[in-house]
Amino acid sequence: MARSYSVYDVFTDRKLAGNPLAVIFDGDDLSDEAMQAITREINLSETVFVQPSTNPAYAARLRIFTPGRELPFAGHPTVGTAVALAERAHGAATRDLVTVLEENVGPVRCAVRLREGEASFAEFDLPRKSQPAIMPLDKLGIADALSLKVTEIGFENHVPSVWSAGVPFLLIPVHDVGAAQRLEFDPQLWEKIVPFVDGALASAYVYCRGGVNHVAKFHARMFASGMGIVEDPATGSAAAALSGAIHHFDRLTDGHHPIMIEQGVEMGRPSFIHLHIDVDGGAISNARIGGQAVRLASGTLDL
Repeated sequence: MARSYSVYDVFTDRKLAGNPLAVIFDGDDLSDEAMQAITREINLSETVFVQPSTNPAYAARLRIFTPGRELPFAGHPTVGTAVALAERAHGAATRDLVTVLEENVGPVRCAVRLREGEASFAEFDLPRKSQPAIMPLDKLGIADALSLKVTEIGFENHVPSVWSAGVPFLLIPVHDVGAAQRLEFDPQLWEKIVPFVDGALASAYVYCRGGVNHVAKFHARMFASGMGIVEDPATGSAAAALSGAIHHFDRLTDGHHPIMIEQGVEMGRPSFIHLHIDVDGGAISNARIGGQAVRLASGTLDL
């Protein structure tokens, strides 16, 4: 059977940057094992299989796989697939759309902006607010796994912590962009010190204030050996988790807080993740993640 697919570069407005994503449009009769095998064959950080939704009010159901396992939710597949489905339905016509995608985490509401001659943009409401997982963490072990000095771990009142908005991450603040760029991630040491959260190894999300690009408020890197990902150029689910840590450590005031996060710089694939946090009564009332996506390739899989 010929199955149509597209490859999108996500969280970027230009090809060969951002985080590449494969979208398989005809995924409704594939077994879990087949989807995992196809994902390993394609060998991108994530591959999405589009299926009919169980709810007729939703646009589609998404199954999201990394080379290592299936995920309940992920940011760059949500943004990329929302754009891919909108462009597949409407071409390059200028329009604004609102759609709901069904993921294993639950329904995810997306807004898509199509503009002729420009990279399309999609934004989604977090299906779950970021929540902390309180557990002991080995700061020295974390530093060793990153080949950094223990004094380079943390800045201001930010300390390592575990947060999840559907996918758990061990968030590691480092002193500055120099430390973030200089680190060397050791997956063997990481597996010795990292906690299990929700039955899986927490992935490493390293962040600091500032960035290489002047518009960035935070610079980030993500390593997920447990998912079969050496390093990820852009991780929306980690940015979703980071929203809770930012509010917790920075004590955000009531109001709207737009935050740009850059990632993938060290990989030569710069990505820009738009994070918006709304705070009301001292608590996060809503958070959204968005970014642009551009189609790189389309074709068919003979499977």
